[in-house]
Amino acid sequence: MDGIVIPLLILGAMAVIGALVYVGLREDRDRDPLQDRLAQFAEEDQPVETLDEIEMSIPFSQRVLVPFAQGLANITMRFTPQQQLEQSRRKLELAASTQDPTTFFGIRVIATFLFGIGGALLGFVVLQESLMINIGIAVGGALLGFYFPIMSLNSKIRKRQENILKALPDALDLLVICVEAGLGFDMAMGKVYEKWDNELSLAFGRVLREIQLGKLRREALKDMSDRMDVPDVNSFTAAIIQADQLGVSMSKILRVQSDQMRTKRRQRAQEKAQQAPVKMMIPMVLLIFPSIWIVLLGPAALKIMNGGAGAVF
Repeated sequence: MDGIVIPLLILGAMAVIGALVYVGLREDRDRDPLQDRLAQFAEEDQPVETLDEIEMSIPFSQRVLVPFAQGLANITMRFTPQQQLEQSRRKLELAASTQDPTTFFGIRVIATFLFGIGGALLGFVVLQESLMINIGIAVGGALLGFYFPIMSLNSKIRKRQENILKALPDALDLLVICVEAGLGFDMAMGKVYEKWDNELSLAFGRVLREIQLGKLRREALKDMSDRMDVPDVNSFTAAIIQADQLGVSMSKILRVQSDQMRTKRRQRAQEKAQQAPVKMMIPMVLLIFPSIWIVLLGPAALKIMNGGAGAVF
């Protein structure tokens, strides 16, 4: 028993360390911790003694974990195909993540190392199976660690796209109201950005900032649709760009787009409602029906086992 407790404690410690590394590396990289600490000293009217004390006040993840992950990623990225890096950059963009591909690749390398060691300890120390099985468990753990950040990122992408789909019809309704009331399209997007706090409103706010910096509206909208990769948003931005180029009334285009999005949302709801009975069959067949058969036929089976077939009658 004592020989199993120690490996379990080692696995638990490694899991905690891996979780801390993952959480630490997921912090927002848009903020400079050194500047935040200087601003904190300025607000509290406290004298800043030395730069070393300020640097030591920065979180451990920013001082050690992030540079370590970036250094490890820079070494491994030399042997990584450029296509894979572009795919990681694209996925991070779709998930609206602030991480750069180098840090993300470093997270994958660290997760691969930790999960591989955990699988090796589980196979060689805890289970103590044959050599091939233990090696398979270690390799499986390493593969799981390598692909787990990708699976987590794909989950974030799906959740973000679902939130955008849910918010798009309401946002189009507000755009229609604002444009028909006399506001321009840019000001209408500003109203959506002011009223709501979701993925779509944040994207509208980014489009407005890009337009203020000098980018053309159609280019900003096209970049927004590329960052989302949602078919409904693609059709919406294409209609707005076409209306802007041809001089068509923006209110009519928005009214048509709003009606279409409402219809699509109702059709998606009806589709999910029709899929519900089929999805309910899986738990019914695997969980409910076996329980019913055990309750109904269990007593008869016990009588047959105890007294033969004549005992049933």
